[in-house]
Amino acid sequence: MSARRRPAAAAAGATPSQPPPADAAAAPGEPAKEPVLRPPNLGVAAAAAVLFLAPFSYLAFVHYPLDADLRGSILKCGAMSLGGFFIVLKLIPVAARYHLRRRMFGYDINKKGLPTGEIKVPEALGLVVGIVYLVTAIIFQQFHYAEDSIWLVEYNAALASVCFMILLGFVDDVLDIPWRVKLALPTIAALPLLMAYAGGTSIIIPKPLTPYVGLTVLELGLFYKLFMLLLAVFCTNSINIHAGINGLEVGQTVVISAAVLIHNVMRIGSSTDIETQQAHEFSIYLVLPFLTTSLALLAFNWYPSIVFVGDTYTYFAGMALAVVGILGHFSETLLLFFLPQVLNFLCSVPQLFHFVPCPRHRLPRFDPQTGLLTGTKDGNLVNIFLRLFGKCSEKALCIRLLIFQALCCVFCFWLRYMLTGWYK
Repeated sequence: MSARRRPAAAAAGATPSQPPPADAAAAPGEPAKEPVLRPPNLGVAAAAAVLFLAPFSYLAFVHYPLDADLRGSILKCGAMSLGGFFIVLKLIPVAARYHLRRRMFGYDINKKGLPTGEIKVPEALGLVVGIVYLVTAIIFQQFHYAEDSIWLVEYNAALASVCFMILLGFVDDVLDIPWRVKLALPTIAALPLLMAYAGGTSIIIPKPLTPYVGLTVLELGLFYKLFMLLLAVFCTNSINIHAGINGLEVGQTVVISAAVLIHNVMRIGSSTDIETQQAHEFSIYLVLPFLTTSLALLAFNWYPSIVFVGDTYTYFAGMALAVVGILGHFSETLLLFFLPQVLNFLCSVPQLFHFVPCPRHRLPRFDPQTGLLTGTKDGNLVNIFLRLFGKCSEKALCIRLLIFQALCCVFCFWLRYMLTGWYK
């Protein structure tokens, strides 16, 4: 959910008498000029790629003695993912021009009062990332999975759920669906995943609780699928509400994706169970193109944002991460990586369920004189950080929140592996 306000006519529900020209400043009789976007911040994308992909590459190709075929498949997926990165860089400016022509733009609320606050920022550019991701994943499937592979059905189900979520997210960006309806969208998108899921539906009882429960394994049956559904709903909406400043939606997704990649390769390298290794290998093939295409979007969405990602991206990102967590059989660990989103959701409950008044945009106050943001009483991490650590610029606030996201992932790694053998 971008920090934006819609054009007055769209917000009021009015329909303009005729479509405005692409460039309102063009003189009568002159051809309308194509809007020109600023170049993307490739430095941020490159720095993030090195920071997050270097640990994964070291673990996969140096630290762990992985099978040569697996390393070859990872390299193949990485090459296709890199291609997806460059394709997104090329397509976003093209799609942005089309979105501006169709009046799919907004104004950055956190820059209101400045000249940059009056710039038309194209919205819903997460659509480009979603389409390129799907094409990349489908092409890789043709080169890797055989027709009789046991993972092929779940792979296609995963892509179907992601595709559903991209469509429904774009519908939300176009129609501006109410919040009560937003909660139902992930439920619809998760249906292909739930119908195709053929994995186990049991959970291992933590060792400290085994004497009290009397079981080591608990079969949940349909309740496990209910858990999967709730996880998909939570992941999609939690990223959507932990938003509102340039770079935050994509940034948090990049951090979580990198943590998922590292977790996958660590589990492959430390486990001797073939099924476990295959599940985490499956997860790598879905996360790697997702991470690289998101890095390309981050170059455009980093402060000052050239494009808004829209609900299309936040829903797509949440569903993609939920899919890899569920089919990779590490949903508990995925929730640990979502710790900031869990905290943000818990702090937001009073407003989300209207126990207290909830404004449309729970954003901080921007002072155009100083260029700093001040926290409001709204219950989300964006405002809580400002109240705790004082006012700061939008860019500095985003960096603080992403550092917090990364620290939470590091803590989750420590907790996950410190408790291994004692907890389960």
